[in-house]
Amino acid sequence: MGDRKQARDREFQSFVTGRWPRLMRTAFLLTGEQHAAEDLVQSTLEQVYVAWRRVGSADDPEAYVRRVMINAHARKHRRRLKEFLAPKDDSGLVREVADTGDRISQAEDRSALLTALAQLPPRQREAVVLRYWEDLTETQTAEAMGCSVGAVKSNAAKGSRSCAPYRGWPEW
Repeated sequence: MGDRKQARDREFQSFVTGRWPRLMRTAFLLTGEQHAAEDLVQSTLEQVYVAWRRVGSADDPEAYVRRVMINAHARKHRRRLKEFLAPKDDSGLVREVADTGDRISQAEDRSALLTALAQLPPRQREAVVLRYWEDLTETQTAEAMGCSVGAVKSNAAKGSRSCAPYRGWPEW
């Protein structure tokens, strides 16, 4: 019995080690702040660890974890939709460490991108982050957000249009 638990713990640790940078990037883009992103990932992993036997045997554990993270983030901000996680200016925003393979780090002006994302309503922000930075399909994004593909298309299109005037916004 103890050997199986140790094996599950090793499997979970391996999963976390391999996915940590991507989970942090997604959380940072959702929250707009480094410490809030760390808290979101940590609380998500706490929930996932408790159910790791089920999560680890799922077809796509990363999608499962992403869904848990989005749900946790949505619950936290459900009552504060108008002030959705963004400071009025980016002076208090802690910058994410750039990764050369990351699309956002290739943009000319990260500050403009973060400002643009911070101004979007929650669902539009989620759709834009998952579709364009996480590079999920519309179906995968819909599953992660718990909505229809049509809602993903609509939110992603509105979010992209809202952000288009910002210098450095990538062209998709």
